[in-house]
Amino acid sequence: MKASQFLITTLKEAPADAEVVSHQLMMRAGLIKRVGSGIYNYMPMGLRVIRKVEAIVREEMSAAGAVELSMPVIQPAELWQETGRFEKMGPELLRIQDRHGRDFVVQPTSEEVVTDIARQELKSYKQLPKNLYQIQTKFRDERRPRFGLMRGREFIMKDAYSFDRNMEAAKESYAAMTVAYRKIFDRFGLSYRAVAADSGAIGGDLSEEFQVIAATGEDAIVYSTGSDYAANMEKAEALQPSPRMASASAELMEKIATPGNSTCEAVAAQLGLPLARTVKSLVLATDELDKTGAVVKSQVWLLLVRGDHSMNEVKVAKIEGLNNAFRFATEAEIVAHFSCKPGYLGPLNMQQPVKIVADREVASMSDWICGANEEGFHIRGVNWGRDLPEPDVVADIRNVVAGDASPDGKGVLAIERGIEVGHVFYLGTKYSKAMDAKFLDIDGKPKHFEMGCYGIGITRLPAAAIEQNHDERGIIWPDAIAPFTLVICTIDYAKDAAVKATADGLYETLRARGVDVILDDRGERPGIMFAEWELIGVPHRVVISSRGLKEGTVEYQHRKEKAATKMAVGELDAFLVERVK
Repeated sequence: MKASQFLITTLKEAPADAEVVSHQLMMRAGLIKRVGSGIYNYMPMGLRVIRKVEAIVREEMSAAGAVELSMPVIQPAELWQETGRFEKMGPELLRIQDRHGRDFVVQPTSEEVVTDIARQELKSYKQLPKNLYQIQTKFRDERRPRFGLMRGREFIMKDAYSFDRNMEAAKESYAAMTVAYRKIFDRFGLSYRAVAADSGAIGGDLSEEFQVIAATGEDAIVYSTGSDYAANMEKAEALQPSPRMASASAELMEKIATPGNSTCEAVAAQLGLPLARTVKSLVLATDELDKTGAVVKSQVWLLLVRGDHSMNEVKVAKIEGLNNAFRFATEAEIVAHFSCKPGYLGPLNMQQPVKIVADREVASMSDWICGANEEGFHIRGVNWGRDLPEPDVVADIRNVVAGDASPDGKGVLAIERGIEVGHVFYLGTKYSKAMDAKFLDIDGKPKHFEMGCYGIGITRLPAAAIEQNHDERGIIWPDAIAPFTLVICTIDYAKDAAVKATADGLYETLRARGVDVILDDRGERPGIMFAEWELIGVPHRVVISSRGLKEGTVEYQHRKEKAATKMAVGELDAFLVERVK
């Protein structure tokens, strides 16, 4: 491709609404153009990146035995009603009606449709295993779209679905996909981690996220310094601390004045004690509903975590009684149960009973400090058993912190930031049972399919790559997903026959060797031309100029390098063969 034929639409400044680096640089480099909130045109330069991502995914999915199909963007509501997700999913599911008043959804994912295919087409165990995948447009009506392609409303995703005859076979399919995903992300040339994850709204048991490492990532990734253990923050387990000893308490319980100090940090500072001696109170509520959806009664819960720790809502949602749905209690509910507004709450001297859930760490503490349920006061020297009954529930409900012991007993935990670009799930029979999708097994009896699902954010991945690979000049693409692998920049292309002949010859030679090359023949001034290609982030650059050819030289520079390297024209071909694999 020659630049004069291509559409290059760079900007000097990023739009004001571009908040993160990837959004800014994708807009400035002309990779995307905003159409509406969370909706973008993929411009020619950006589409080339997307197509390269898709090509790698297709090759590795095919190598792993997956079969490509394409499912509709607009899907009948009847299928989603079979699984209950039409009603259960929030406003992120865009629901529409056709001219006849029939309900449809704009697909955010395709479990229902692919399960419908399976129940129609896969009749016998002899047809299993099967893995069906698509690369297709998705839509999620994000409440606040932001960060460009990182959290847009319309996006492209690869979603695959495996069907097996039993759990053992399904787990083999799951394992095969995790291997394929590692090959895919290795080929992208990005630094990433595969981490254990919570299944979330998709459901299922086994779950693993693939996170591109980036300082600006939204997700916290937890890993062991002494092993290959890794998990996202939602999933990472805080180990059971040593059980407290009955003789560990050394203080008498004492009510202390803490005027104006409503936080654990402020109380610890007032008393000159470590923050880890304090206990934080969090009040939740659950509602029992009647058939009309009206609240019949509510249950208030008091959750206790150490003052220097934070609550993990995903872990809390797994506690019996809280796992249907919980909310933060209203101020009126808090006052009714504790006779006090938030800031001085604790498990002592309550007006109405609540269910108490203590984090494992809190359950092992002695002589701790909590609110007195009286404004301006706290209580120190609190001990389980002596001063209040043991908690109703003891569970791991906190986020881990750097320095915690690794759950596998090897090393300690460290934390870094990441951007989720892939996720694999073992679903079991969650969808096949809901849709009564069965096959005849080897014993002649009908059984529900065991399923897995596997996603990669095709359009999110370039944004994640930019977050990981950029500098003050612009994007730095890995070779595998760059819009072009190499750019030939020419000075005096239209004026100097030698420049034109050398550039055209190199261009044709590289094309013949399969190198994805673009020849800049536009006649731009060198400074403008170089800055533009540095912004776009093409990894390899060759400069051919009249002055250089008179000396018998050309210049080569990798995007990561600060300065160009001069070399003889005759050496360029062999050099590029080595540098541009």
